Amino acid sequence: MKNVIITGTSRGIGYELALQFAGAGHNVLAISRKIPKELLDNPHITCLSADLSEVAGTEVIKNFIESTWQHADIVIHNAGALLLKPFGQITSGEFEYIYKVNVFGVAALNRVVLPYMQKGGHVVTISSMGGVQGTVKFAGLSAYSSSKGAATTLSELLAEEYKQQGIAFNVLALGAVNTEMLREAFPGYEAPLSPKQMADYIYNFALTGNNYYNGKVLQVSSSTP
Repeated sequence: MKNVIITGTSRGIGYELALQFAGAGHNVLAISRKIPKELLDNPHITCLSADLSEVAGTEVIKNFIESTWQHADIVIHNAGALLLKPFGQITSGEFEYIYKVNVFGVAALNRVVLPYMQKGGHVVTISSMGGVQGTVKFAGLSAYSSSKGAATTLSELLAEEYKQQGIAFNVLALGAVNTEMLREAFPGYEAPLSPKQMADYIYNFALTGNNYYNGKVLQVSSSTP
């Protein structure tokens, strides 16, 4: 059984992932600002409310690993913030917030967890097709898509830096998934995949993808490009 850390578990893909890993008997550390009762009541899930952009938030996670698990096997960076707004109207505070969640939070959690990971560990960053060079870009997503591009490059760099330790880093660049976050940003749009369907794919990739990939960006989308 694996010790699995998942961020953004209050709803959507992260919520489904936490339940799926726990249902298979794995130990799950579910990190989100809001904690669903279904996760809190699950004996295989530990829920922590933490702001990963703040030192206090990462210290809580570090203390848990030290006192309880002593090591982590899988990290899934699923937490994300989305802003749909014309570039000229985005405030500096709004732009900074998107990067705090989508980039700085990822870096902060990696910094805390990596000392407790061993050979065979797998760090999966959930990115977006909008953060991949050469794909279709959408007006209004300058902060979101550029932040996902930054998180993607960070993963590629860490794959090189930690390859001698046998820790793999991979990115899944997702197409549209019918999450609450997407529906809030694009009312009326119906994405082709449900959070549960995407969680099924990510679950299997997190467990086995590091046997085949390291430092890769895999596009998980039914559309082209």
